[in-house]
Formats: sequence, structure tokens, C-alpha cells
Amino acid sequence: MDVGLVCDACSALTPIGVPHCKRCGSPVALDPRAKGGSRPPSNVAAKAAAPATTPCSKCSTPVNDGTKFCPNCGNRMAPREQFEGIETRVGPRASGTASPPTAKQTHQKTLFFGGALQQARAKLTLIRGDGEDGVSFTLAGQEHFAGRGECPISFPDDPFLSPKHCNFVYSDRDLVVRDEKSLNGVYVRITGKADLPPNSTVLVGEQVLQVSPAAVPEDIPDAEGTYYSTSIQRPAALEVRQQLRGGQIGWVFRPTGEVVTLGREGNDINFPDDPFISGRHAELRVSGGMLSVTDLGSRNGTFIRIDRERVLKHGDYVFLGQQLLRVEIV
Repeated sequence: MDVGLVCDACSALTPIGVPHCKRCGSPVALDPRAKGGSRPPSNVAAKAAAPATTPCSKCSTPVNDGTKFCPNCGNRMAPREQFEGIETRVGPRASGTASPPTAKQTHQKTLFFGGALQQARAKLTLIRGDGEDGVSFTLAGQEHFAGRGECPISFPDDPFLSPKHCNFVYSDRDLVVRDEKSLNGVYVRITGKADLPPNSTVLVGEQVLQVSPAAVPEDIPDAEGTYYSTSIQRPAALEVRQQLRGGQIGWVFRPTGEVVTLGREGNDINFPDDPFISGRHAELRVSGGMLSVTDLGSRNGTFIRIDRERVLKHGDYVFLGQQLLRVEIV
């Protein structure tokens, strides 16, 4: 039977006559004071006072044991293993204390208690093909890249996504989606009416349409005075170009009226073979050279391609590649 004293700090058994616990350094003798009334060595006292830490699995910041969330990135901390040498996702746990923080980590600002929980202010929910909710992505960091490549929000099987397509970032108190110079762009669903700059791209159903005020037709001869022979280009208020896969241009609509409706049937511009377009889907309007688009209560919505970045609100829908995401501000 082993004989000794049990450490009050960590419950380890220490042999009789040993003044300090070999595991944590706490005094365990019957009289913890050293002979002569001197204090224990300063390095032992510092070791006993220093709390045990575990590196965050996401950002590697040392986190005190018992803390549920990383104060730097908000990542949920797993419970500390009870035994040393357990295999983890980043390799076997080394014995002894955690490695000291780097200079960059040492100078990070200290968050008040609960501050890490406030970092996850939004999440994205994937809308499946049947209209039901799919997987959700919690936006707990500062930046959250999405695309086809190695990203926190990754859709590797979507061929219409760029490897790094866009980024969901927090800017002050707002959630912003930023287009990372993707090939096919980022679209946000409008509610009601939205103003459009010239050469805007609108998505209705499966139709990608470039919209701009119609330019004044020019009919001038070449250097030898010969006119180009073609169909007569009549005056128009709007020009709507249908963009086809592969970057080609399909139909070009040049309506004369300042208000143009889009839909599947009975409109100024119809797409009868598009099952995702409502009967009366959207309206384009030009007034004083200014463009606007209005959704007419369509089932699948009207989307506009963002220019660089856009602030998102609760309930917004973002379309990238073939993925539809709903924004939820929590």
C-alpha cells in the first residue's frame, strides 16, 4: 500500500517528506512552509498559479481549461482529455504544459466575458432543390470565404463557382458579401423595387439578362463612304441582352416603351420554356435615364448581380453558382 499525502490542488499522491506535488507544484507537506520560514521558490509558486491551457483547434490561441469558447475566434472548445498522449486531429498531445503563445497572440486585445459569443452574429442556410432547408453555416469568425476550392463554405461539385468565389465578412455592425472577382458573380434577391446602374445584370428564373438604356443608333459610312447594310435599328428606350452559357449573347430586346414586363407568357418579353419564371415575373423601367427593376410577386424571386460588395439583411437570399443561401442575422 502506498503511503503519502494527497495534493489538495490536483489529488495526486505525494510520498511522505516531499514538500511539493510533483504534478502541479502545490505545497503538500504537513507544514507547507519551508524551514526558516522562507517562501517556496518563485518558479514553483508561478507554476502553481498559472492555469492549465489548451490550444484552440481553429486558431491555436491558448485557452484556459474550463472555458467553453475561444476568446479570439469564438470556436467551441472540446473538453480537455483526461490522459496525456491521446491522438487528436493535429497529432498526439505532447506531455507537459502548452507551448507559450507567439508574439502575435500575446498582443491581441482581451475580450470581455461573453464577447466571443457575440462574434457569431449570422448564419447561412442552404436552400435545397425541393425548397426545404439544408445545411447551415455559422459565421463565427471575421471572414468566411465561399467557393469551389478549399474554403470554409465549400461546394466542390459546383462547376459555376470560382475556387474562391466570394467572402462573407463583418464590417462594423453589418454583414457584407464581397465578390472575389468571380467569373459568374454574386446575386442578391430584391424585395419590391431596386434601382439599377447602367449595364446591370438581372437574374430571373434561368435567364441572365444584361440591362441598360438603349444607345442612340449610329448609321455612318466607312472611310470610303459606304454604308453598312443590315436590318434597320429602330429607336428604343431599353436594351436587354440575354447571356448564354459559354459567354455568348442570345436574344437582344430593344423595346420602345419605358416600362417592360418579363415573364413566361402575356408580357413584353416572354420565356415560355423557362419553368422557373412566373407568368408575370418582373418589370423593368427607365425614367430620365435611370433604370429600375421590380419583382411582381414571383415565386422564385428576382436577383441582381452585386458590384463588388453589398450589405446583407436578415432574410436576404444570396445566389452564387448553383447555390441559394438564406441569410439569418442572430
